[in-house]
Order: sequence, then C-alpha cells, then structure tokens
Amino acid sequence: MELDAFDRRILACVQASTRMTTAQLARAVGLSPSACHRRLAALRAARVIEAEVALIDPRAVGRRITMIVTVTLEREHSDVIAAFKQSVRDQVEIMQCYYVTGQADFVLVLTAKSMEAYDAFVERFLFANRNVRRFETMVVMDRVKVGFAVPVDAPDGWAVSRPASPRRPRSSAP
Repeated sequence: MELDAFDRRILACVQASTRMTTAQLARAVGLSPSACHRRLAALRAARVIEAEVALIDPRAVGRRITMIVTVTLEREHSDVIAAFKQSVRDQVEIMQCYYVTGQADFVLVLTAKSMEAYDAFVERFLFANRNVRRFETMVVMDRVKVGFAVPVDAPDGWAVSRPASPRRPRSSAP
C-alpha cells in the first residue's frame, strides 16, 4: 500500500491515541470524518495498522519482574529456528521476541510474578528445549521508555506531537 501524506498523518495520530473519534481525527488531519473512516479501514485491511492495543503496566497485574533474555540455539537450521519461534508464541510470559543477528539468536522480553516463577519458566521452557545452547538473563531495574510507536515520516513536514506518557513514580516495594 502506497502511503500518502494524509495516511501518514492518520497513522501518527492513531499511534498517539487510539481513543480519538473519527471526528477528532478528521479535524487533526484535515479530512472529512467519512474520508478518515475509509482510510482507517484501508490501513487496517492492508495490515499497515497491525493491532490496536492497550499498554498495561505488568506490575499492576502482579507481574513485578521484567527480564530481557538472550537465547543462543544449538544449530541454526531453519527447522530448529521455526520450532523455537512457534514455541515462543505459546508462552504467555513472553511479551516480545526478536530473531536477531549477532552473538545470540533471539532476544526475549518477558515478565514473571517472582524469581521463583521465572525459575519455573526457565526449567519448563529453556532447560527442557534441547535446541537451546545457552541463555543470558538481564533483570530490568526501571522501565524508562515503553511503547510501540513507529516514527512516521511525513514528506510534507507535518508532525503530530505525542502527548506525554504518564509516568508512575518508582516504588520502593520489591
């Protein structure tokens, strides 16, 4: 799908707030509400807009620990990689997974309720997988910036300023 300036404006607005009404979006980008509605439908159908999700603080739902885990596989065969990718999709603890270049093969971002819960995950998922050669865990100390907004280059120089994200003060509780 070829994106024009209006499509890019719509994408920038939708990334800033998925709660905008079509009328608000129309005012922000300079189109009619019906034109915005049609363009949004087309952007969704073309999977330019993959999903509209709420970002939830894991601590609010009892997942107090976030980890970044690098995983190196035993062999880099396509069937081994495909099997690992599929197994990752089935793990609720894993929020994000990236197949990467460099020292490791995958980078995982996951949450756990406790270190004991993470240890159980490691036993069940990483140690039990014969194709995992090694892994390294980094525990997140502070969520400095979290989001999925992609910079939308506007050829006409038009830009949308994103509203500031509310930032919870760090808790001293474990």
